[in-house]
Amino acid sequence: MSHEMRVERVFDAAPEDVFDAFTDPEGLEEMYGLDDPGWIVESEGDLRVGGVWSVAFGPSRDELYRFTHVFEVVDRPRRVVFASTETAPDGFSFDTDVEVTFREQDGKTLMSLVQKGFPSAEIRDGHEVCLPHAFDRVERFIHARVSGKGPGQRRRAS
Repeated sequence: MSHEMRVERVFDAAPEDVFDAFTDPEGLEEMYGLDDPGWIVESEGDLRVGGVWSVAFGPSRDELYRFTHVFEVVDRPRRVVFASTETAPDGFSFDTDVEVTFREQDGKTLMSLVQKGFPSAEIRDGHEVCLPHAFDRVERFIHARVSGKGPGQRRRAS
C-alpha cells in the first residue's frame, strides 16, 4: 500500500521568490539544516527537466540521509515535479513522486506539496512532523534573500 502526504503553507513572498528558494541549493541547505553544532547539510542541483538535485544531511558523515531528486517538470514559478529516492544511513531506501505548486494568493504564495509513494504511514508521518520547522527555515531564507541580508542574499551588480 502506498501512502500520500499533502501539505500547504502560505509564504509572505511572491511565487517567484518562494519557487527560487525552494529550488536553490542554498535554500535547500537552509531547509534541511538544524542549529545543532556539527549538523551537516550538502546540496547540489541542476534545475532542468532530467536534472538531478541531491541533498545529504545528518549529525555526522557516518549518519547522512541522502535524497536524490530527478526533475520531471520545471515550470517557474508555478510548479516543480520530481521523482525522489530517499536513503537512510542504514541503507533503507524508498521512492516517491513529488509535486510542488506555487500560487499567488492575496499578495502571498500558497505552496502546496503532494508526495506519493511512502512505504508506510509511519514514514509519511515522520516527514510530515518535520515540515513546519523546515518551512520556517525556508521562510527566513526567503526574507533574507529578498532583503539582501543573511543567507541566500541576492547578488548585486557592482
